[in-house]
Amino acid sequence: MRWVARGLLFAVAFGTNVPTPLLLVYRSELDLSASTLAAIFGVYALGLAPSLLLGGPASDRYGRVRVLLPAAVVVTLASLVFLAGSQALALLFAARFLQGLASGAVFSVGSAWLQELYPGSPSRAARAASVAQTAGFCLGPLASGLLAAYGPLPLTLPYLVHVAIMIVAVALMVAVVGLGPRPVVAAGTSLLPRPGLDRPSRRTFGRIVVPTAVCVYAFPSVSVTVLPLLLPGRSGLVAFTGLLAALTLGTGTLVQPFAHRLGRFVGPTGAALGALGYGCGVAAAFTGSVVLVGVAGFLLGAGGGLCLNAGLTLVGRLAAPERRGAVNGLFYTAAYVGFAAPWLATSFVDVTELAIPLGVLALASAVTSAWLGARRPA
Repeated sequence: MRWVARGLLFAVAFGTNVPTPLLLVYRSELDLSASTLAAIFGVYALGLAPSLLLGGPASDRYGRVRVLLPAAVVVTLASLVFLAGSQALALLFAARFLQGLASGAVFSVGSAWLQELYPGSPSRAARAASVAQTAGFCLGPLASGLLAAYGPLPLTLPYLVHVAIMIVAVALMVAVVGLGPRPVVAAGTSLLPRPGLDRPSRRTFGRIVVPTAVCVYAFPSVSVTVLPLLLPGRSGLVAFTGLLAALTLGTGTLVQPFAHRLGRFVGPTGAALGALGYGCGVAAAFTGSVVLVGVAGFLLGAGGGLCLNAGLTLVGRLAAPERRGAVNGLFYTAAYVGFAAPWLATSFVDVTELAIPLGVLALASAVTSAWLGARRPA
């Protein structure tokens, strides 16, 4: 069943970044500002919040698969709503919100499911969940950007490809797992997010897991939405954005086999790489260098991937089995706060002044790295 869980996480992650390289097409078709593009990208996080907070506890009570299946169906419907997005800005916001609403449940519950499928090995479960998600995050925008640049129906075909992938993933889950067993509900289990952590674990979660989690998506989201804005007027920018997203998120996948070698410094190293990536972004803002944009994407992807691994490993160690859904939901809730980074980077300055917010983000990431490095988990 491990491959079924990994396959579903991959399929959903694939879809979440299908719209990313298409944002430049929407910008042209609907005459959108840079901050509006960032808002479309970020409204996904608003949908995530309720599903992350409630999906995990619901799966603790009703079972992982019984929550995953309806969430996967809604993910598929969201891609269908995107098909009409080129005609109305409101539909783009609605589709992205719906995508977040369902994806959050899949990521938190799917990660908890993998922790159960790798009993006694939180690091292997974290690696499996991280690889599945980052591979999907990587290949989704790569396929979308190439299809949009060189295929027919650029605002239609990428979403239809994702719908086909989701249908296969859901069908395999139903065929192999069915609805899954209902868990034995522990006393005090609630549909509200109650992680049930003891005091030392709560302290570790707040001081280490939360700042690590924010880095997980703050790094790649800036890479794929803000960095392309540093290259105005370049030909083939839609395809380049897809390639940049693939580089960023693919690097997050490739670092997973090496994460365990860093021990407790996985998180601090990830945050430090993110700081370097933002720094390269600052340099690219002044020079307009495609190479520097690529290096920034590489570093931001590696940093986000390491932080995802570090956070999920700690969650697997801190959470009791009957509370894994709730604790994973809280972790991903903190992670998706990072989706505000592109909006913050583009809302208060002109697109020609992006070096300023990128510099602020570099400093914040460096401070986070130092903070994490000075603290030990409970």
